[in-house]
Amino acid sequence: MSDALPFLVTVPFVAAVVPPVLARRYDRVGWPVAVVGLLAQTGLAGWVAWAVVTSGPMRLVVGGLPAVLGIELAVDRLSAAFVLLVAVAGLWGLAYTRRGGPRSATGYSLYLLLIAGLTGICITRDVFNLYVFLEISGLSAYALVALGDGPDAAPAALKYLLLGTVGASLYLLGIGYLYFGTGTLNMDALARTLPAVGYGNRLVLGAFGLIAAGLGVKIALYPVHTWKPDAYRAAPAGLTAVLAALVSTIAAYALVRLVISAFTLRFLASTPGLVAALQATAVVSIVAGAVLALRQRDVRRLLACSSISQFGIGVAGLSLGTRLGVVGGVVHLVGHAVMKSGAFAAAGVVETAYGARTVDEYAGAADSLPITSAAFATLVLGLIGIPPLIGFFGKWYVAVSALRSGAWVVGSAVLVSTVLSLAYFARLLQRMYFEDAAGRLDQRAVSVGMVATGVIAALVALGLGLVSAGLVELLLPAIGGGQP
Repeated sequence: MSDALPFLVTVPFVAAVVPPVLARRYDRVGWPVAVVGLLAQTGLAGWVAWAVVTSGPMRLVVGGLPAVLGIELAVDRLSAAFVLLVAVAGLWGLAYTRRGGPRSATGYSLYLLLIAGLTGICITRDVFNLYVFLEISGLSAYALVALGDGPDAAPAALKYLLLGTVGASLYLLGIGYLYFGTGTLNMDALARTLPAVGYGNRLVLGAFGLIAAGLGVKIALYPVHTWKPDAYRAAPAGLTAVLAALVSTIAAYALVRLVISAFTLRFLASTPGLVAALQATAVVSIVAGAVLALRQRDVRRLLACSSISQFGIGVAGLSLGTRLGVVGGVVHLVGHAVMKSGAFAAAGVVETAYGARTVDEYAGAADSLPITSAAFATLVLGLIGIPPLIGFFGKWYVAVSALRSGAWVVGSAVLVSTVLSLAYFARLLQRMYFEDAAGRLDQRAVSVGMVATGVIAALVALGLGLVSAGLVELLLPAIGGGQP
């Protein structure tokens, strides 16, 4: 069964080669090739997830070498959730791009490479191999941002590239320190070796700091967040929805995976100074991201700044060092991926239909686009943290874990961000539902698939909220030792 793991990556990789080849003879071949490739990958991801839940984790060392020397692939319940998220979100995004674009073969090749790289991050248990997949997904994302039609697409992509390269370099330097101190790059071997080296060893602390800083850039934690608003504003709307769902989410997953599988929660318990720094970074991101969102007038930039705050909550859950905190952070990351991607897709529909980009230009949108507006409203209520949507439960578990751990500042930051998110989303909903449109141009056509993306995301956010307790129980066995 574990022999199927490499195909989770190779299927989208191979599919990515096809569009440029066929495009020499056939027009617009990229979309159907991407659909076929991601349908196959989604089916495989679903089968792997089911096998893991029913039969236990799956492991494979490529080439049959010892895990310490070879490249190990593994899927447990935690990674299965993110593998499935990547596959489903990638396939879901194609419903929007069928009409909303981009339509180039190159664009869909990059899209498939992005999905392959993100999937590789989820299944690898080798810290250097994780870096390779991080770069594959990163380079694909930079190029996808550059596909935007506006004049700010190229500068935004360049900024994203420069900051992303800094983040990747910090991560690479960190794993270099790890290898120098332990002689291995395998996560399980690191978990066994690091206690002997010493959790308080400066080399180990420096390695973790560099790795966390590098991934912090990819996650877009404050103050290394500046690439995100520009990139999400400049990219095509359909691609922004997928980028918002996956890129920073999988970078956050990588940080969680490294903590629980390589460093372990015992490392956090043994390094209170490091934990304090991680919590401080998370708290600053939570509050600063919400304040930045409150100041935005462009809707896409507002949503992007909101993500800075939301990812701070996910990292805060990890920084608590408890199993409940980590699971709460993971639930929050998954829920945020669903809700924020749907919100960007719905915003793309409004933008395509009316050219509306700012909060004020959304006035009266609910009268003209009632289905899209209802989906958008549902999703932003989830992002605020209104039950029974999944956004409430992720915040709830992180806040409860913070209070149990005595981390009152973290719990307070979650509450403050909720109040601020209510403020900046309320003014947007007020424009949509309680103000009349003024001087709006004629509506341009949008496809059923474009509208359906937001509706599906809203329904999934509601469904995940209703089964959130079961989701927590499902994920808890994948979290390593630590406090309850």
